[in-house]
Amino acid sequence: MRYGYWLPVFGGWLRNVENEGMEPSWDYVSRLAKRSEEIGYDLTLIAELNLNDIKGVDAPSLDAWSTAAALAAVTSKLELMVAVRPTFHNPALFAKQAANIDHIGKGSRLSLNVVSSWWADEAKKYGVQFEQHEDRYARTTEWLKVVDQLWREDHFSFEGKYYKVEDAVMQPKPVTRPRPMIYAGGESEAAKQMIAAQCDAYVMHGDDPARVKQKIADMSSRRDQLGLPPMRFGVAGYTIVRETEAAARKELERITDVKRSAAGYENFQQWLAGTQLDQALAFADYSVSNRGLRSGLVGTAEQVANRVAAFEAAGVDLLLLQCSPQYEEMERFAEAVIKPGAAPVEFLKTGTN
Repeated sequence: MRYGYWLPVFGGWLRNVENEGMEPSWDYVSRLAKRSEEIGYDLTLIAELNLNDIKGVDAPSLDAWSTAAALAAVTSKLELMVAVRPTFHNPALFAKQAANIDHIGKGSRLSLNVVSSWWADEAKKYGVQFEQHEDRYARTTEWLKVVDQLWREDHFSFEGKYYKVEDAVMQPKPVTRPRPMIYAGGESEAAKQMIAAQCDAYVMHGDDPARVKQKIADMSSRRDQLGLPPMRFGVAGYTIVRETEAAARKELERITDVKRSAAGYENFQQWLAGTQLDQALAFADYSVSNRGLRSGLVGTAEQVANRVAAFEAAGVDLLLLQCSPQYEEMERFAEAVIKPGAAPVEFLKTGTN
């Protein structure tokens, strides 16, 4: 199993907890990324939104791609999975910028998380065209073709509905060959068809291992029918590890005490309207993004480790974790689950035990 985490570019992951003690700043995220390499994490996912989805539109958030470039320079082995939304990036210019970041990180560390935009208000505020669901995936299909081919060859031409390039040359090519890994997620038929055909890995919202196993079987079958190599699979999860199950449940109750007047509630409603999900959401899903609580990574170290093992048995290669406050909780999870026995688990005093 590989362990990844969402970089806290929004200052936290809890929509109804105002101050999580993890400011959206370069100082915080760079310190977190450098420490994560030391304690066993393999990857960080850097989300891309120009407005703050979690804390409300008036709250600060970090830019994904300039942050990724800076992290490539100050880390040595951490994979940087950076979200990219085709509607916000010209594909040829993006291919050039991403290849440069791949060189800064000395290769094999930059990967993409391709996301079709869902937030209409953000697009309007930033002067970007917002398209309906099926149109977004049609655009993404073309966008990926342009990026992929520019990473592989020169004097490339393409003309489609959304993009046109003529005799394009892009040098230097990425260090990572044949290209940086491309992750994507989605639950609609259009999303799954595109991902099976054009991406390398499928990332899922949090869910029970049994349901995740079914999703993996479906995507693997689609991949086989296309005659393509096997995919990798990742799942989101929110972690709470405590000395006792009762202490873990107490923390769970604290973070799911939903206040519908919280700053992120309107954004959550727009996300629901702009996506096509395969199951209904509860207010606990509002509290923690990406349905992270459904993964069940809540309990003692032994309980959480057993749940991780169940995901591994289901075919999951990567866990994409969220927690709060992040620096302290990532230390706790690493000691308890990633490297048990490497050092005694020292349960940090965060005031939420």
